[in-house]
Amino acid sequence: MDIQSCVTIINEWDIVAARQLGRNVAKELGFGTVDQARITTAISELARNIYLYAGKGQICIDKLYDGGKAGLRINAVDSGPGIKEIRQVMEDGFSTSGGLGAGLPGVKRLMDEFDIDSTPGQGTQIKATKWLR
Repeated sequence: MDIQSCVTIINEWDIVAARQLGRNVAKELGFGTVDQARITTAISELARNIYLYAGKGQICIDKLYDGGKAGLRINAVDSGPGIKEIRQVMEDGFSTSGGLGAGLPGVKRLMDEFDIDSTPGQGTQIKATKWLR
């Protein structure tokens, strides 16, 4: 692992800053424009969830190097209310905000690896990784 860069999410402008950070790191690592768009879309969804549901949290971007391949990991962390039914929020079409319900299942599809850990009353941590092809 290389250097970790983070953006604290408190308002909507922080979502924009997190997206830009992710795009810049993806570009540095050599991701093409399509994968850059996938990464920034995933970051946007995760940051928006922090803003809407937790009120405050952090998006951190890690550069990964493993056995000659490079990648990028998004680490979204908050200490909000947590998610009671992870299986339910991972279903396509499920929404608590009245949106399309593409959220977390969409992030999982956009990235190569996805892991979610949440404890009600303590918060949520989501790690999503994209490997350079």
